[in-house]
Amino acid sequence: MTHHPYPLSPELTEFVRHSLTFTVTEPGISGQRDAYSRMCRAYTPARPQGLQVEDFTLAGVKVRRYRPDDWPDNEAAPCVLYLHGGGWVVGDLDSHDFVTAALAADLGAVVIAVDYRLAPEHPFPAAFDDCLAVWRGLREQAHNLGIDPVRMAVAGDSAGGNLAAALCLALRDAGEPQPLGQALIYPGLGGAASLPSRHECFDAPLLSSAEVDEYLGLYLSEPEHWRSAYARPLLAEDFSHLAPAFIAVAQFDPLRDDGIAYEQALRTAGVRARLELGMGLIHGCLRAREAAEVDELYERLVGALRDFLW
Repeated sequence: MTHHPYPLSPELTEFVRHSLTFTVTEPGISGQRDAYSRMCRAYTPARPQGLQVEDFTLAGVKVRRYRPDDWPDNEAAPCVLYLHGGGWVVGDLDSHDFVTAALAADLGAVVIAVDYRLAPEHPFPAAFDDCLAVWRGLREQAHNLGIDPVRMAVAGDSAGGNLAAALCLALRDAGEPQPLGQALIYPGLGGAASLPSRHECFDAPLLSSAEVDEYLGLYLSEPEHWRSAYARPLLAEDFSHLAPAFIAVAQFDPLRDDGIAYEQALRTAGVRARLELGMGLIHGCLRAREAAEVDELYERLVGALRDFLW
């Protein structure tokens, strides 16, 4: 299979070049995590003014709460549960502070970020269980946390988009209320290896098809995991009665067709879904806000969440 170039804007080309300078300096998972954290720090701006930020434990899971200063203390705020990407293997509360803080400021809502357990030390269903426990904890503790248990949405990028979709499936299956919306940014949803984007973008910048397989193998450590819709939401037999969805994919991403297939499955089941095709974008680009096409993606994410919550 021959390499073909991906026509990126100068800003995204520079983002890729700079991101690739954060090389792994020690073997194994710890080396991967260290390199990823160094890269993330380089793209984490100072937090916007006017936010109260607090780390605590909810339902046995570490979380971070961002609350706008100007939200009245005696009034319950709308809330977004944000689930970070990183292939279920890397990432933490700090790696995605760049987007969770920005969303809280730009939405004027509470954002809760989840420090779920990571594979391979904690394979499926650990991360999924943690996210579900935090969602239920938020609803149970809403009054104490100053949030409105009805006005809640879920969002996530990459592996976090997988966890957000799985959360909606699990709540539906348990007969519990859906979030007001699910916002998924270049999600990995367990699509078939035969999807066109897997070979069209097999060597795409910052995420190759081989890396998709590697991360899945670390997360799904048992044969039965591969058959679970909570691990691979596209395997669900029923997509009805799920939260309205905003799904943004990246044109040059082996996971592109996962998001497209999910949007089609939701629409077929009568669920309101909006798809952003992310022309010119790559996996993990949400950090590259200096690129106009990424800033546009971010603004559409904010708009979708605002529509869900207001």
